[in-house]
Amino acid sequence: MDSGAGRYEFASDNTAAICPEAWAALEEANRNGAPSYGEDRWTARVCDRIRELFETDCDVYFVFNGTAANALSLAQLCQSFHSVICHEYSHIQTDECGAPEFFTKGTKLLLIGGSVGKIEIGQAEAIVARQTDLHSHKPRAISIAQATEFGTIYARDEIAAIGAFADAHNMFLHMDGARFANAVASLGCAPKTITWEVGVDVLCFGGTKNGTAAGELVIFFEKKLSHEFDYRVKQAGQLGSKMRFLAAPWLGLLTDDAWLRNAQHANRAARHLAGRLRNEAKIEIVFPVDANAVFVRMNEQLVGHLQSRGWQFYKFVEPDIYRLMCCWSTTDKAISDFIADIITINH
Repeated sequence: MDSGAGRYEFASDNTAAICPEAWAALEEANRNGAPSYGEDRWTARVCDRIRELFETDCDVYFVFNGTAANALSLAQLCQSFHSVICHEYSHIQTDECGAPEFFTKGTKLLLIGGSVGKIEIGQAEAIVARQTDLHSHKPRAISIAQATEFGTIYARDEIAAIGAFADAHNMFLHMDGARFANAVASLGCAPKTITWEVGVDVLCFGGTKNGTAAGELVIFFEKKLSHEFDYRVKQAGQLGSKMRFLAAPWLGLLTDDAWLRNAQHANRAARHLAGRLRNEAKIEIVFPVDANAVFVRMNEQLVGHLQSRGWQFYKFVEPDIYRLMCCWSTTDKAISDFIADIITINH
């Protein structure tokens, strides 16, 4: 193929187009005028649908992107002298340009490890034990990603254990759910069973990686925590005047479970890609393929040849671990083309 064309099928689930259901809903919302700043019927229906989906009365807010969702929700939970426990590879630590610290006006991120991207409770216990007096930041929240940055999924019992830990230490549990849909699809569970039923206080529910162009949801399961969050959203420049254009695509996703089908397709594509990489291309798969990410070990020569053929993807862990992402629109042809190129290069 033309090496200058660029193929982004596995670079990120951010590179995918808007899915048909979201696009159709957006077109429908564009036919006439509507009230602004969230007073429209699309915004109201999405909020109602979220309450139906999670089977609880919760507060729902729209922001433009995941960084805003994470940073503003943590700012709502924490003051500047507080701290947030998170995994050392969490998105809030590695990919948000200090936004959580900026919007919280100084809340410290306390980094801990844990295998395959999941936090280790023992390490969380140890780090809390060291924050003993007012000379230290006071632990106020613990943040987990579902799915994790390594594409792994927390089981219900794992989240319940973290929720119990948070409760025992008078902390809040925040969930970065940029790929929450993929987690639900992988576990085959009701959304409530891995959120508010096991102690999650706030969920950032991602739509961008699942078929929308923009727009993430911040969901407060404890409604008292959302007091004046609308002012925080406005002050941060995250209140959309034409809110219906953020809400309508979400309504497309949430109607007839398009959000779940999109995630199921992405997860299946990742498993298919991983299987062919392992069995046909003899490529090592580094982490469990729980959701829509495949982490592989490849040498620089192979990577260079693949990139010269137009394939775009990212190194994720030094020195030689790369991430391949699948999405709602990943095709068998793209997988076959990629595998064929690897086999050709290696032979």
